[in-house]
Amino acid sequence: MTLNFCAPCLLGLEGPVSDELRRLGFENVRAENGRVMWSGEPLDIARANIGLRCAERVLIELGGFEARSFDSLFEWVKALPWEEFIPKNGAFPVKGYSLNSQLHSVPDCQRIIKKAVAERLKSRYRISWFPEDGELYQIQFSLMKDVATLYLDTSGTGLHKRGYRPASVAAPLRETLAAAMVWLARYRGKGDFCDPFCGSGTIAIEAALAAKNRAPGLNRSFSAEKWSWLGPQLWEKARQEARGLEINGNYSILGSDIDPKAVEIARENARRAGVADIVRFEAADATTFSRKTEDGVLVTNPPYGERLLETRQAERLYRDFGAAVSAVNSGEGGKWRIYVLSSHPDFERHFGKKAYKKRKLYNGMIKCQLFMYL
Repeated sequence: MTLNFCAPCLLGLEGPVSDELRRLGFENVRAENGRVMWSGEPLDIARANIGLRCAERVLIELGGFEARSFDSLFEWVKALPWEEFIPKNGAFPVKGYSLNSQLHSVPDCQRIIKKAVAERLKSRYRISWFPEDGELYQIQFSLMKDVATLYLDTSGTGLHKRGYRPASVAAPLRETLAAAMVWLARYRGKGDFCDPFCGSGTIAIEAALAAKNRAPGLNRSFSAEKWSWLGPQLWEKARQEARGLEINGNYSILGSDIDPKAVEIARENARRAGVADIVRFEAADATTFSRKTEDGVLVTNPPYGERLLETRQAERLYRDFGAAVSAVNSGEGGKWRIYVLSSHPDFERHFGKKAYKKRKLYNGMIKCQLFMYL
């Protein structure tokens, strides 16, 4: 059974997600704005959900077509093979979005799609009413420039919910974005790694998971695990494969924060993630950063100003932190590669140095840039 898949992701992360999929052995990988597609087998549902670090979820694409009227939307949706996936008692709610399309009313589109799926299942199962008291088969749709695409969501809770961070400090960084920052910094477990604004520890924890090559979804569940046509043996096989790829080594991973409460939360999150033995956290002021290293990567997400600090405070923080890092790298033995995520439009001036390279990313709805100093 060949299936078409789609992995939505935050804008700017299409490259890391594409690379992940290829490393997992998937074929026909192709990227578009905010999503990456590929083709595969049912086992790939489990492999992708368990193994992807930077994607938001894993969807099965059932079909795409032009829909300029509700009649055409209804008929195209009804023609899709829903009975191959949704059983008689399956719950199939509908959600989605519409952009630059004639069918701009999302509630109306939801209603039409729901009705079309129900009609299709009625004709195949020869029943007139659906109790929907079984497992969840979440239908998603996108309407972009009058082209509709229909999906089934296999993940349930978003993939950024690893399960290790029930507690967090203010303005937490999404796990998928943290993992992507680690990937973009090319950290694979060699040399020193540091996040001097660690907050709840997300970046350092994701660096530890990447260093060990531990699949981020090993210890959580997914909607499709309850689908009868997949079966539990498929998921167990994918988890065994993932465990077999883990690496054990000696790592130097540090997270620090000026807030001792945040440090305690980070330590607890690391314990839940199973990496407390290879990542350490300490209370420290980032503006007094003075660590020397022969080979180090610093990846961090300092306060932006609009969320945690007043703008002038944030600018002062950038200036003092930039001076501390510059002093370390200018001396003998200082070889840190610096990656800083910020939404401040004038970050480089306050940091005191122009970035070698910049990459546009989004932290939730906040447009940011990853400033890279090699």
